[in-house]
Amino acid sequence: MLPTLDARLTAAAELVLPGKPVADIGCDHGKLTAVLAASGKYPRVIGADLRPGPLAKAEQTLEHAGCKDRVELRLGDGLSVLSAGEVGSIVLAGVSAQTTWEILEKAPWVFTVGGPRIIMIPATRHSELRRWLWTHGFAFVADRPVQAAGRWYAVMAAEYTGERHEPTFSECLLGGTGSWPEAALLTSNTSCTIPFSRWAFWERIVTYSPAGGSRCSCSSSSA
Repeated sequence: MLPTLDARLTAAAELVLPGKPVADIGCDHGKLTAVLAASGKYPRVIGADLRPGPLAKAEQTLEHAGCKDRVELRLGDGLSVLSAGEVGSIVLAGVSAQTTWEILEKAPWVFTVGGPRIIMIPATRHSELRRWLWTHGFAFVADRPVQAAGRWYAVMAAEYTGERHEPTFSECLLGGTGSWPEAALLTSNTSCTIPFSRWAFWERIVTYSPAGGSRCSCSSSSA
């Protein structure tokens, strides 16, 4: 039986490049891995995790979904389980922004034009991850607001272009989420809007340029 994905993982699956191998890094229970394999859209699906326990759970999920023979499970840390050019898309779901960029920093081959699409669902610090991606030469393919389990997440996809961009405050905070239909619900639902105190916090960390513009001062080394 094929597992059911929540809105976050469904959105992530929709961003995977069809016709190319894909790796689900930190696959945990293997639900997304199973859905990707069962779709038949990818010539190769790799599921990887740092710990044996989650990989064992993923193997059970794949067995129940009837697609164990279409997935290669690998034990290892981050992208160390992959080699350059092996996959067209990499999914990093459910980890923090800092963990995401630390994983990428340990794999220099992702910083290559024409390299893999990176699909991310940061659990926290979305604005800092956006800034890190832009200032390290990545361009966003998608930055979508998705509601799951009573809260909002940003499901992101980015590809390396080599063109660095110093983002503004608004770009860091909201990215491209405003271009999606879900943004109307996010802004109209008062229970989901950013509290004033949160805005005040962000106001304090904005650095204003002499020309009167603003830029995001989030640092990848901040706590």
